[in-house]
Amino acid sequence: MGGRTKIWRTRMTLLGGIGLVLSMTFLGTGCELRKKMYDQPRYKTYAESDFFEDGTSARPLVEGTVPRGFLREDDHFYRGMVDGTFATDFPDRVEITEELLWRGKERYDIFCSVCHDPAGYGNGMVVQRGFKAPESFHTERLRGMPDGYYYEVITSGFGMMASYAYQVKPEDRWAIIAYIRALQLSQYATWDDVPEAVRPELEASVL
Repeated sequence: MGGRTKIWRTRMTLLGGIGLVLSMTFLGTGCELRKKMYDQPRYKTYAESDFFEDGTSARPLVEGTVPRGFLREDDHFYRGMVDGTFATDFPDRVEITEELLWRGKERYDIFCSVCHDPAGYGNGMVVQRGFKAPESFHTERLRGMPDGYYYEVITSGFGMMASYAYQVKPEDRWAIIAYIRALQLSQYATWDDVPEAVRPELEASVL
């Protein structure tokens, strides 16, 4: 019995050793394959290539393709245009609410007030530091400009002002325009423009 047991243990040990060697072999092969996949030949961004006729490794988009979520057919909302001219009102999908005005004020304070100042007169902090002053929103010219004009300026820039299309999404551009209109109204409002329910409180604050 002792001899058979010894032989059996020896065989099991050999089989275990063989299994371990095979496992390590397969494991090493798998690691090597993953390494080769990770280190496979590839071009770095904007690298040159002699494979394509134009000499670039990056391929242009197929003509006519549109990224998912960027099919912007609503010219009024996405471009501020109606029938090829600046829109004179807000798109139907933009509802003028108190929430929208607060959102516009927040975006205005972040992106616009540094040049245009909080009240829109064009005396923001960078202007006080020597930057060229923008035109006041309260001039007759800008008060008479259509809403689509403001959208175009935010999107494409104007004069010394750069485009804010990347920083400010379309719905926020309309929110900013709504707030600018509120600023313009606030500077030319008359007593008749004040709602009757608010007049007693306003009178009390003035007296």
